[in-house]
Amino acid sequence: MQSRYTSKNILIIGASSGIGYAIAKRILEEGGRVFVGGRHKPDLEVEFFEWDALHPDESVFQDLPEVLHGIIYCAGTINLKPFGRLTLENFTTDWQINALGAAAAIQPNIKRLIKAKGAGVVLLSSVAANTGFSFHTSISMAKGGLQGLAIALAAEYASSSIRFNVIAPSLTDTPLADHLLSSDDKRISSAKRHPLGRFGEPSDIAAAATYLASDEASWITRQVLGVDGGLGNLK
Repeated sequence: MQSRYTSKNILIIGASSGIGYAIAKRILEEGGRVFVGGRHKPDLEVEFFEWDALHPDESVFQDLPEVLHGIIYCAGTINLKPFGRLTLENFTTDWQINALGAAAAIQPNIKRLIKAKGAGVVLLSSVAANTGFSFHTSISMAKGGLQGLAIALAAEYASSSIRFNVIAPSLTDTPLADHLLSSDDKRISSAKRHPLGRFGEPSDIAAAATYLASDEASWITRQVLGVDGGLGNLK
């Protein structure tokens, strides 16, 4: 196992299970010190504090170290409804968790990132933000906003050597997506939709995220990386 994160402080928002958990586990294995904000503490040796994207409180960040070498924002939703059935509350919740929550996690910590002199921020979007899918209106809008946030911040903080990148996964086998993979038929059908013949695993996304947040990606910023089995670009 590599040791890209020795002596690095990384903040992860949303790591109780699924992709965030896999990312936290990998960074710990590579020698990093991991701080997790969320609703539930993961079963890992991390430093945890409660944080809710729907009711963000920046005071919870006050005990973080003076220097953060990276932030990885994994909070998200899967709200698949026809456009005509979406309520304003649906749109608002998806926007707050996926986009506004990311801004609320990054802004109070920007000075900590600047002090790292080469920090990496990774935000998790969705293949749906860049590829048109029926019933994805709310999530596509929210994740599109998240990507806009990353693009703007990449420009604003390039001179401070903070990199902002986005990962846009397709369907991944996580607790959040359980209802989409709840039977053998659903799993087979979902796998066939992807040109590479399978749906994603948390480790697929964790591999990309831990690369982009590390010093190995020190000359990469403002990118949206599709980790999607080819679904976003191949037919």
